[in-house]
Formats: sequence, structure tokens, C-alpha cells
Amino acid sequence: MLENTKGIIFDLDGTMVDSMWMWRQIDIEFMASRNLEFTEQLQQDIEGMSFRETAEYFVRTYPITESEEDLMKIWIDMAKDKYAHEVPLKPGIENFLQEAKKLGIKMGIATSNARELLDVVAGKYRFYDYMDAFLTANEVTRGKPAPDVYLAVAEKLGLEPKDCLVFEDIPAGIQAGLSAGMRVCAVEDAYSARLMQQKKSLAHYYITSYDEVLDHTYEVLG
Repeated sequence: MLENTKGIIFDLDGTMVDSMWMWRQIDIEFMASRNLEFTEQLQQDIEGMSFRETAEYFVRTYPITESEEDLMKIWIDMAKDKYAHEVPLKPGIENFLQEAKKLGIKMGIATSNARELLDVVAGKYRFYDYMDAFLTANEVTRGKPAPDVYLAVAEKLGLEPKDCLVFEDIPAGIQAGLSAGMRVCAVEDAYSARLMQQKKSLAHYYITSYDEVLDHTYEVLG
């Protein structure tokens, strides 16, 4: 998988850290606080959206009085504590980052999350020691599944898209990487278990742990 790979670009939530459950819980808690019904359709509708696009969706869809800025601040405050105390790393990621750095592969993060929360997670797990670029979907024109954030990170890394490998956990993100002209490895995550076959139908590779990349036991698809 790493042969001829000059750059690796990671999604964050569900890909580097096991946090997708957290966003579902925040949605549940927020909706309950406004006496609104939480539905699985909501999760599907906002999948892959940037933080701001999600706030716009809520303002457009639900009878709430907060502005987009208000909502983002509320969600950030709710998320900070969970990131700090409840969110673990994905299996094998630490060793993988160390090995990729030794190989001289440039690395970056392209996330739909807010910059403030990206900074919290990157600081906690010392991602700054490994990454050459960080970008959020809020900082480009369109969120995933559009390729904008992946193309922008590749540009920051000084690399052609064809030389980059993407790690992603949900179909919208996988599609973003593919649309950017990059190879994509799908990462197993409990949150998207129901979408496993869809993920495998899109991606080039599939892993349950980053250890599988280094010991060559990953699944090659299609």
C-alpha cells in the first residue's frame, strides 16, 4: 500500500481517533435539550458535512433560535470534554505514524471538524510531531464528499494527488478522496459498521487496524 506513496492524508474522526460515537451522542443530547426528536436520518443527512455546513443544516431544518455561530460554539464546548477524557486512538495508529515518518512520507490531516477541536485532539495525541499540514473543511469552499479539502492538503504538502494515499472511515470521505484522484484506504469503525460493504465497494484497501498496513495483512479491494 505504501509503495510509491509520497503523502498520506488522514481524516480525523473515526479514522485516527475513535470519536464518531461522540458526535452521535452530542446530537442526541443537543436535540433532547431542545425537545426535538433525534433520528437516524439526521445522522445520514449530515455525514461528511463540514462543521459550518452542519450548523447551517440545523438552522435550516429545525425550529431553533440559535445562529450558526451559536450552534458551533455549543457543540465545541460539548465536544472538548469528551475529546479530553473519553476518546481513544484508533488501533495501531501511533506505531504507523512513527513508521511513516521514518520512511520520509509527508502527512496531513483533512477533517470536517472545527479547527478548535482539531487543535485539541492534535495537541493531546502529539499529531503535530508527525503532520506537515492540517486543514478543516470549513477552510475550503465545499465539505466532503467534494474533494476540496483533500486537494488543498495535497497542495500544502507540495504533492500531486496521484501520489497521495487517503485514510477514511465513512463513504462521503472515501468519495472525497477518490474525487481528488487519490488512492483510498477505508478504516473499520463501529459507527459505520452498517456501511462496511459500501465502504469496501468504493475504496482500494480496507483495514481494521493500522498494524495491518505495516505487516501487509490489509484487504485489497476491487
